[in-house]
Amino acid sequence: MSTEEYPKIPPTRLDDLHDLELMDEAQLILFMAGNQFMVMQELLVAFRERHPEVEKIFYETLPPGLELRQILAGGAIFQGRTITGRPDIYAAVDEGAMQELSRRGLIEEYHPYLHNRIVLMVPEGNPAGITSVLDLQRDDVRISQPGEMENITKYIAAMYEEAGGEELARRIMEEKRAEGSTIPTVVHHRETPLRIRKRTVDVGPVWATEALHAKSGGLEIQVIEPGEKLDQRDRVTYYVAKLKNAPHPGSARDFLSFILSREAQAIYKGYGFIPLLEI
Repeated sequence: MSTEEYPKIPPTRLDDLHDLELMDEAQLILFMAGNQFMVMQELLVAFRERHPEVEKIFYETLPPGLELRQILAGGAIFQGRTITGRPDIYAAVDEGAMQELSRRGLIEEYHPYLHNRIVLMVPEGNPAGITSVLDLQRDDVRISQPGEMENITKYIAAMYEEAGGEELARRIMEEKRAEGSTIPTVVHHRETPLRIRKRTVDVGPVWATEALHAKSGGLEIQVIEPGEKLDQRDRVTYYVAKLKNAPHPGSARDFLSFILSREAQAIYKGYGFIPLLEI
């Protein structure tokens, strides 16, 4: 496959390519749904305690839609360099991505392992006076809206439709985008908090876990809860799979077993995720 067909990873996204210098000698390669970035260090410390023989790990926390394209293309381009498209493990927040890999014969099975929910991130003091999802249709409200490569986007669209029908979804995602007051992101878990801090937007729909992480990091934000009927908590499911052509099949099986374990679920719960197991 020619490099022209490879997706391009934004050149500023080095912070989502972890231990890139180990890619060619890694003993485990993970493509993790990007919104798990805050968990990964603790998760991998715990995994290595179980499997000290797996020392060198390269992992990505890019949008899973971009990672899926990377897998299907067999690679990606980052800063002029070809990055692998052959992970051992792939995780996403969209069952459709797993079904696509299954149809192409790239995975044998996939497993649900987490839930999450959507909240609205606003600057401390909530200067735009946002109290509900319906406020996002206002002309004066600037929105940081996750782009199409983000798994969260379809859940946000569902939230908009449930709050105000197709008219609200169209107003926010199409009309306001054309007007310039809905501003798409490339990697929203990086860009939305930055925009909130710089006050270039008034609100951004994000995972609850990302808002918790931003607060714990000292970012001056508030959280507006859409409410249990709108926040998609019963729909948002994370899936994980081992690739059939995993370059490190033994390590891949060990990591898959670990991420489905009670120990890993407890780690995720500590960051605001909703585990599938009773913890």
